Amino acid sequence: MQYRYVAPHPFGELPRWGAKNVLPLNLIALPGKGGYITMTTCIEGFSYSPIPDAIFEIMKGKSFKTDCTIPREELSYLRIRYVDLQGKTQDGEMVVNRRIAETVLSIFQELYAAKYPIEKIRLVDHYDADDERSTADNNSSSFNFRFISHTTKVSKHGMGAAIDINPLYNPYVKMVDGKLTIEPAAGAPYIDRSRDFPMKIDEKDLACIIFAKYGFEWGGSWEDRKDYQHFEIPDDVIKNW
Repeated sequence: MQYRYVAPHPFGELPRWGAKNVLPLNLIALPGKGGYITMTTCIEGFSYSPIPDAIFEIMKGKSFKTDCTIPREELSYLRIRYVDLQGKTQDGEMVVNRRIAETVLSIFQELYAAKYPIEKIRLVDHYDADDERSTADNNSSSFNFRFISHTTKVSKHGMGAAIDINPLYNPYVKMVDGKLTIEPAAGAPYIDRSRDFPMKIDEKDLACIIFAKYGFEWGGSWEDRKDYQHFEIPDDVIKNW
């Protein structure tokens, strides 16, 4: 096995999705399907790679469901360093679409540098891919395969093109048949966005600003519903994938 070392790029000069110039990265080898896979690291604590076998075993039948139409090869496994609610440095993991892996690392590198508080970043598989359990535990995550209700269209989370941040404090809110739907249900105390409380995401929040800088759309800006936790790649970008 050969190892190739390339000097890491300077912090702050990070690639965005669609960028033509890919900046230098560190390369290390990890066990993977058919031998070794390459894990690419930007700065210490941040890396991405194809889905390692051990991680895929955790995902199978959970976030990577039996009817999943997204190939394993279309996904990337990320290691992400972040600052928790106590101000301590933690290491998390996330699966996203491979086309945005570098972009997502860039976003979280900026959030980490700013000491932006995130309670936890775990694979949704640790909650048996149950979104309600994951979001109620205030877990920030991305990929979880599913179709949009009553359609055969894959959701943004289902293709790894959406990310939820501190979801308990930033719930999904929509009126359905005259009834208010709140997800997670435990997020009900935080639907009044006129109040100030920790981890609230609004248009002035740093997460909202940074995700927008990298081309993500914020669910809190939608008219027909509000998804304050949610950032996604726009449809006009995805149609060109």
